Amino acid sequence: MNWAGLYAILSGVNRHSTGIGRIWLSVVFIFRIMVLVVAAESVWGDEKSSFTCNTQQPGCNSVCYDHFFPISHVRLWALQLIIVSTPALLVAMHIAHLQHLEKKVLRLSGHDDPKELEEVKKHKVRISGTLWWTYTLSVLFRIAFEAAFMYIFYLIYPGYNMIRLVKCSAYPCPNTVDCFVSRPTEKTIFTVFMLSASGICIVLNVAEIFFLIGRACTRRRQRHRDSYRDKEHQENEMNTYGEDLMKRAPGSLEKEH
Repeated sequence: MNWAGLYAILSGVNRHSTGIGRIWLSVVFIFRIMVLVVAAESVWGDEKSSFTCNTQQPGCNSVCYDHFFPISHVRLWALQLIIVSTPALLVAMHIAHLQHLEKKVLRLSGHDDPKELEEVKKHKVRISGTLWWTYTLSVLFRIAFEAAFMYIFYLIYPGYNMIRLVKCSAYPCPNTVDCFVSRPTEKTIFTVFMLSASGICIVLNVAEIFFLIGRACTRRRQRHRDSYRDKEHQENEMNTYGEDLMKRAPGSLEKEH
């Protein structure tokens, strides 16, 4: 699978992400995708051919392998990484929409210079307003997808351990046969490592949620303080203006007399 396209898309979103979001992307590509491509695929490359049972019955090996390993670790990890990264596309589309609106405003104001319009793509978009909701929802979806896949791994492979010996009695095996898994310890180590990286990503996503909520609350309090100061300033001006009128009033009455 070509991971370069996915990396290009996520890198575009990464420019507008928070600091924790950038750390999450680094963990995904360094500790998950690179390990998957460089090491894990070679470890699981011979899994079916090296899965042997102590029988010569045709089809028994394939049936037993399909029974105990319904989906390959590598394919399940690849599916997990694709689905976990998908919510970032929502943020990318929202940012593209905001940049399109900014270009439209520039054209309406008479700024049709192609270089100036191209600079819009380089501007960092502030995570606020509707984009804040889109970004926060994307992080929540990532948490849900990560947790769901960890649960799926636990259901398929209880305890996340790669068993050494399985006993299979599925048809067309003549009786209960012993089947042996190749390199179970090495596969267990890779499984624990990948799931630990997934757990770290969940922690980072939860931390980012708290960071986004905290920053939004801080901005809201700041706007409330600013509005209160403006209101207080307006009241002071009105009081000063009223006092000036009261001071001028006796003088104007004397002139009338």
